[in-house]
Amino acid sequence: MKKTYSGSCHCGEVQFEVDLDLSAGTGKCNCSICTKQRGWGAIVAPGDFRLLRGETSLSDYQFGGKVGHHLFCKRCGIRPFGRGYVEEIGGDYVSINLAALDDVEPRELIEAPVKYFDGRNDNWWCEPAETRHL
Repeated sequence: MKKTYSGSCHCGEVQFEVDLDLSAGTGKCNCSICTKQRGWGAIVAPGDFRLLRGETSLSDYQFGGKVGHHLFCKRCGIRPFGRGYVEEIGGDYVSINLAALDDVEPRELIEAPVKYFDGRNDNWWCEPAETRHL
């Protein structure tokens, strides 16, 4: 069941709300950027996301195929969410950085299923051989 969460960057310049069902699953990936930032996220449809403040405080980083916009706060450097388009997952998406949720209970994160993706080998639909470090 979807629940509305509030989220933000560290300094508060960027604030958002998202309707998210954590029991539907979360994701961790071993691609180069997710590994370096220890990313743990959840994908939502754009209609389930509302940026309340800070569009002009965001900077954009893209790499590789440039299908994802890895957004981060220009002031504090935190990456609260990203946006992109991938046909295989339904087109437009918003990727929520679960660590940026301000009002999520630890119990909710502990109980959230985690799926692992092998982005390092461009084998997105398979789990990598090793996940303990993710």
